[in-house]
Amino acid sequence: MPPSAGDSAAPLPFLPYGRQTIEDDDVAAVAAALRADFLTTGPTVEAFEAAFKRKVGAEHAIAVANGTATLHLAMLALGIGEGDLCIAPSVTFLATANCARYVGAEVVFADVDPGSGLMTPETLAEALKRAGSGPFGGRRIKAVLPVHLRGDVCDLPALRELAAGAGAVLVEDAPHALGSVGTFNGVAHPVGDGAFSSFASFSFHPVKTLATGEGGMLTTNDAALAARARSLRGHGMVRPAGAEPWVYEMPELGFNYRIPDVLCALGISQLSKLDRFVARRRALTALYAEKLAALAPTARLATSPAWSDPALHLLTVLIDFEAAGTSRRAVVEALKARGVGSQVHYIPVHTQPYYQTRYGALDLPGAEAWYARCLTLPLYPTMADGDVDRVVEALAKSLSL
Repeated sequence: MPPSAGDSAAPLPFLPYGRQTIEDDDVAAVAAALRADFLTTGPTVEAFEAAFKRKVGAEHAIAVANGTATLHLAMLALGIGEGDLCIAPSVTFLATANCARYVGAEVVFADVDPGSGLMTPETLAEALKRAGSGPFGGRRIKAVLPVHLRGDVCDLPALRELAAGAGAVLVEDAPHALGSVGTFNGVAHPVGDGAFSSFASFSFHPVKTLATGEGGMLTTNDAALAARARSLRGHGMVRPAGAEPWVYEMPELGFNYRIPDVLCALGISQLSKLDRFVARRRALTALYAEKLAALAPTARLATSPAWSDPALHLLTVLIDFEAAGTSRRAVVEALKARGVGSQVHYIPVHTQPYYQTRYGALDLPGAEAWYARCLTLPLYPTMADGDVDRVVEALAKSLSL
């Protein structure tokens, strides 16, 4: 029967800013794990760790319950505690700074480049200077936590050199950057290979490049740090050499940060598709770059450093809302009305009430400029090329461009 005059086309599906890609073989892998002997603390965890470390080129990988747990374990394994300092960029998720507070360390916030949102050698140098004066003077700086925001790679060699000069190590906060590569001195380094840091931290939250629901991974090239992180993941328990098989000891306090075999089964299945996921994200990013060019300078993609070949987890545009004669809230609502989701990554952590109460107000102009302009648009592997056209058209209309 032909449509009546009152009928209209079905609405297009809503495009969230990010989502998981779960396929039939992922479901089959989870089902097989449910039928296996171990639901947790079994061989699938070790298999996931082995596959992951091979993929990123690290010597050790430790799978844990979630991304925040990876950072907490890194702090514990490095012996960071009361009286110590950690430096973190202000443009990041809360966990980057919170992990230092979990162990009693204080946080010094570094500014970021306003075009990329990344900690830079210049902003780290300024933060190191502040860390050596004022209320923090005399405290030891133990760790610097660069964040590979959106998937772009920080200048790791330069950051490591500055950190080492202050007696600190790098801990890469890399949940956005699985599959990203940084090329330094002509050598390509997959994020997580451990060439410049004591630890790299990953998350497998559903909107990340690889999804296990919840879950995370630490990578390192230091066998002693890996062993300590593994022990701390399981209540701090160790099995003394030569003791009866039931004997365990707890020389220090640890946590229950184990990850179930079921989630690791999903992780193994997802990891086998990582190259495909990364290729699709890069193709979609290239389409966005082409289509967004027409909206410049009012709206443009966040910038990527020359050394960074990112597998973007977040597709962030920087918008001059004032020049467009509108507000971010109005744009977010207009996009939503057109079936397009968006998000803001991130509210600078130094402005959060907890940290303002603890450290007072800070002037970090790069972070504030980033926050004033940033908006994250949809990006995930199952998007069609036409979805990019749809998103950019919706953005143009929302900005009256």
